[in-house]
Amino acid sequence: MSASERRRSVRTAVVWEALEQTLGESGGPAGREARIVDVGGGTGGFAVQLAELGHRVTVVDPSPDALAALGRRAREIGVTVEGLQGDLSDLATLVEPGLDVVLCHGVLEVVDDPAAALGAIRDRLRPGGTLSLLVAQRHAAVVARAMAGHFPQALALLTDPAGAARTGPRAMARFTADEARTLLADAGFEVGSVHAVRVFADLVPGSLLDLEPGGAAALLELERAVSDRPEYLPLATQLHVIAKR
Repeated sequence: MSASERRRSVRTAVVWEALEQTLGESGGPAGREARIVDVGGGTGGFAVQLAELGHRVTVVDPSPDALAALGRRAREIGVTVEGLQGDLSDLATLVEPGLDVVLCHGVLEVVDDPAAALGAIRDRLRPGGTLSLLVAQRHAAVVARAMAGHFPQALALLTDPAGAARTGPRAMARFTADEARTLLADAGFEVGSVHAVRVFADLVPGSLLDLEPGGAAALLELERAVSDRPEYLPLATQLHVIAKR
């Protein structure tokens, strides 16, 4: 496994473990597979593995190229994952209500109205259904830009969280843990766990994982150890929230 593959594993492990625990506890009614929709799931990094676990998975994504890659990946593994072209605004027309789980990973940052987006997700979930929300965390982005010497960007992100990280005309929002909790509560969700994701993984040089025997495993153990400690939430690149309808 290359350093980049080991880094990816460390970056996603905390999210996977929280998601698998949730699916084990209440993914779907007893005796049947869970109905899962991955909004913005792209090429199926999560979706294909969830299908391997025996769940019925649909990816909603605006990119036809990503959906084509999803289909190829699913066929190679030998599972079925439905791919639908669209985004959060199309959810009501693309997906029937009564879902057990919705994944919304790295999507809330780029929608025009995060509150409306969460409302659309809630409408598709069954009572007691689960939302897995992964969002970029603002404080870490400020630090990262300052460390890279981009001081005006860091200041802009500090004072205007919705408008500092622009790629073209569209702003990319960042959220603190309190902001994410408030958004979810206002949308009618009950917030469960909040985990810090990628507290150290983005700071460790890739060369270290190649040179240090057992480095990736030790880094993963450290990420797990701090993931549920509130004091590390402001240092995390991302926040992973499990919430119930």
